[in-house]
Amino acid sequence: MKLALFDLDGTLLPIDSDHAFGEFLIASGWADAGEYRRRNDVFFAQYKAEQLDIDAYVDFCTAAWRGRSQDELRALQARFVDEVARPALQPSALALVQQHREAGDLMALVTATNDFVTRPFAELFGIPTLIATELERDGAGRPTGAIRGTPAFRGGKVERVQAWLRAIGHSFDDFDGQVFYSDSTNDLALLERVSHPVATNPSPALEALAQQRRWPILRLFA
Repeated sequence: MKLALFDLDGTLLPIDSDHAFGEFLIASGWADAGEYRRRNDVFFAQYKAEQLDIDAYVDFCTAAWRGRSQDELRALQARFVDEVARPALQPSALALVQQHREAGDLMALVTATNDFVTRPFAELFGIPTLIATELERDGAGRPTGAIRGTPAFRGGKVERVQAWLRAIGHSFDDFDGQVFYSDSTNDLALLERVSHPVATNPSPALEALAQQRRWPILRLFA
């Protein structure tokens, strides 16, 4: 049995789920278009420069919806799945996940995007374990704008995967091999930790690094 780990945005998806959810909030009238996009562009530039303050970003991207009722959030999430998430699924990405499922591999979706946005994608792909940046919640279950525990971002992805494996009685070394699919150099720590890193729909920086290190390059979609 192998360990199969998948990044989400840009890797299994041709979209960024966090950005798409922000646009969905704007379209739903929950966020001001000009102000949200202006601030989001700043954070995205930080991300591309590998300088993202993820705590500040999570506070920003949850502010528009975290005070809403549970009923409102469930309805919004259901619409997001129908209108954005399901249409974003690509046959090639679904087939890749299915290949690992049929091989009996232990699978996890490992994403820096928060668990509220990404849980529906894990379910749609049929990946049983979601390792995402978890939102801190108050006694009533409402997000506070803070992160609970270690965010699944950069080196935190390695830490979170190791913690998950320990919790189920495993370690990286228990498997015939470990594969991680990612599109970004922000995931370099986990790419370097596994036995089979795969640059998937890679950014120019990751593609150059993959060529230098002779890592396989996989293009799931144009």
